[in-house]
Amino acid sequence: MHILLIEDDQDTADAVRRSLTRYGYGVTWTPTGQAALAAPEPDMVLLDLGLPDIDGLDVCRELRRRGDVPLIMITGRDHEIDRVVGLELGADDYLVKPFLMRELIARMRAVQRRRPAPSTVDAPPGVDVYGPMTIDRRARRVFLDGSEVALRPKEFALLTFLTDRSEVLVTREAIMTAVWDTNWFGSTKTLDVHVAALRSKLGEALRIECVRGVGFRTAVRNPASCPGQRPTTPPAGARRTQPSRGVGGR
Repeated sequence: MHILLIEDDQDTADAVRRSLTRYGYGVTWTPTGQAALAAPEPDMVLLDLGLPDIDGLDVCRELRRRGDVPLIMITGRDHEIDRVVGLELGADDYLVKPFLMRELIARMRAVQRRRPAPSTVDAPPGVDVYGPMTIDRRARRVFLDGSEVALRPKEFALLTFLTDRSEVLVTREAIMTAVWDTNWFGSTKTLDVHVAALRSKLGEALRIECVRGVGFRTAVRNPASCPGQRPTTPPAGARRTQPSRGVGGR
């Protein structure tokens, strides 16, 4: 997913941009309303209202006139009238500075969940696309760059469980209970074997990070991070989480 960040304060913009990049988002930053309106249409807009050339409310109004891009206002204006006007003009959400990145990401995800996934054709139910990787849950098949990847049943179950919780730190016990058996009391070494198999078979399309003594955190690539590639099936959503940081206190 590519984000257009419209923010006149460079320190705030740098902090947000660094954090979003760590979450796997692509970010274009513009410090003015004119530059924002001239930028290519993104997947989501984060809009500050206090811009040096055009009021952010006018930028929102113009973006809404052009289309229905998801838009979250992030601003120091905390009066009720500002919130009401912003939402009435078409903002999907309104976040007051200073804020935590965890809250911003949660609001971005909530906006994504409330909106249908963009596609040019109807997506078959149960088909998710993460950049070069396609998961057909009904058929229990996985494709990488259009070629099918042979996964064993437990490998497929582990893959779907982890991609449903992308960037969430999941404990070994939770994974074993969900993928293997609620009464599993044996060693979790089999989990490491299956994780290694997924890493080997799916390569850079799937990043599984081991957090020692706790469990695993997974990230999947989305179509915006794979320029020039066209998925063989329509895209579905993806999710991410990171440690919180306060941003934009001014």
